[in-house]
Amino acid sequence: MPEPPTPIIPMGSGPEDQPETPDVAVQRQWRSRVDLSSIADTIEQFLGNAGFDRGPWLTVAFAAGIAAWFALPAPWLWIAAIGAAMLMAIAVQAIWRECENRTQLRLGMTAFALLFAAGIATIWARSEIVGAEPIARPIIMTLNARVLGRDDQPAQDRSRLILAIRDADTGTARKVRVNVPLKKEEGGRLIPLDPRIGEGAVIRLQARLMPPAAPMLPGAYNFARTAWFQGLAATGSVFGEIAIIDPAPCGGNLKKLQRRLSNHVRDQLGGSPGSIAAAFASGDRGAISVADEVAMRDAGLTHLLSISGLHVSAVIAAAYFLALRLLALWPWLTLRVRLPVLAAAIGAAAGIGYTLLTGSEVPTVRSCVGAVLVLIALALGREPLSLRMLAAAALFVLLLWPESLVGPSFQMSFAAVLAIVALHNAAPVRGFLAPRQESVILRAGRVVSMLLITGMVIEIALMPIVLFHFHRAGVYGAFANVIAIPLVTFISMPMIAIGLALDTFGLGAPAWWLTGK
Repeated sequence: MPEPPTPIIPMGSGPEDQPETPDVAVQRQWRSRVDLSSIADTIEQFLGNAGFDRGPWLTVAFAAGIAAWFALPAPWLWIAAIGAAMLMAIAVQAIWRECENRTQLRLGMTAFALLFAAGIATIWARSEIVGAEPIARPIIMTLNARVLGRDDQPAQDRSRLILAIRDADTGTARKVRVNVPLKKEEGGRLIPLDPRIGEGAVIRLQARLMPPAAPMLPGAYNFARTAWFQGLAATGSVFGEIAIIDPAPCGGNLKKLQRRLSNHVRDQLGGSPGSIAAAFASGDRGAISVADEVAMRDAGLTHLLSISGLHVSAVIAAAYFLALRLLALWPWLTLRVRLPVLAAAIGAAAGIGYTLLTGSEVPTVRSCVGAVLVLIALALGREPLSLRMLAAAALFVLLLWPESLVGPSFQMSFAAVLAIVALHNAAPVRGFLAPRQESVILRAGRVVSMLLITGMVIEIALMPIVLFHFHRAGVYGAFANVIAIPLVTFISMPMIAIGLALDTFGLGAPAWWLTGK
């Protein structure tokens, strides 16, 4: 029989250029399945070994849903994203329901999809509940309004009022924010706004109102979005006199107490020290001058002016240790109650009270929640400094204020704490900080070195966020914080507390003098 003809292979062609036989295609498909299976096995093993450390990823999924809502431009896309997440959860359950070696992966993907959908739904619901349509155009009108909030800002020669008004044409209730210029005496001293114009007062005034401003450039600060989630339909300024129809009720509230505390501290100190001490004591930054703000920002110390983890931790730690020492003087109580648990409860109450007094801003709430979780962990004998604590605090804040995810305050505060937790949980750092027999000088040197390293790590972690939001960054703030953080924590804030306590007896002048220095 004649031999079959030899196939002619074109010049320049190799085996890779030839069509695949059915057997080769099957083998390649089988190898791809093996690769996917090995990846799934690796993920399954990772999730199985992670234990409770899987929890923080649920917060990441919830935050991803919120971020997707801001990134997607239309409601139908939000619905599509929720639907896709739900379909993924159903598909995972259907495909791997009978696979015993895919339990962790199935639960993880299902939980991630459900939390992602929950994040979109939460921010969407928040937007519908609190969002306010802005006014159509600038307008000058006479307002009969009820005061919802008052913020004195003497550094800018004004007070700021949040007002509830009713549209005369449609009868729609609106919330607006107006600036009231402060008058000056002959010597240049500002005349404070009438104290009767406070929360609950009914007033009549003339104001020029404008819709909240949109970003001037793509990616710039979006005040219109902030105003939407604050429920503000317009902002503006007051001209002329304000007529008081019904003064603010005499009963006190936290905002009035905050103003009284801030004014008292400024009266005791005055000038820049008084305005900064008032910010430490009450969270009122309205009296801090622009020059001081710029100087603190250039030095990398702006975080000291906003009540956050440093201040809340100092208050809670002081309350905890004082309660522990004082309660230990009562033998009957010491023999019947676990003092650390009782002291932790007192410290938590002090932290919550300080958070409410200083305005309950996002960094303060985050710090308070984190500190309370640390106290609970200490009382239960668990590891206090962990990513689980940070994730729980972040989830709490995002449930209440999901819109804070896109703001610099949330991003910077959580990024800083994340950097601290990651650094101090690293094995080399744990070994470096481990107790050992050494002199006081060497121990102090290790603490100062760790402060400097921590500051540098925080600066590096925050640099992308700061560059994005503020278009500036620096690393030498770490050196300033080595001095400033211990100074504020162990000297300035305790001296402010001592001064306020001694003022009840009229003996606070020495403490205020030291605070000013």
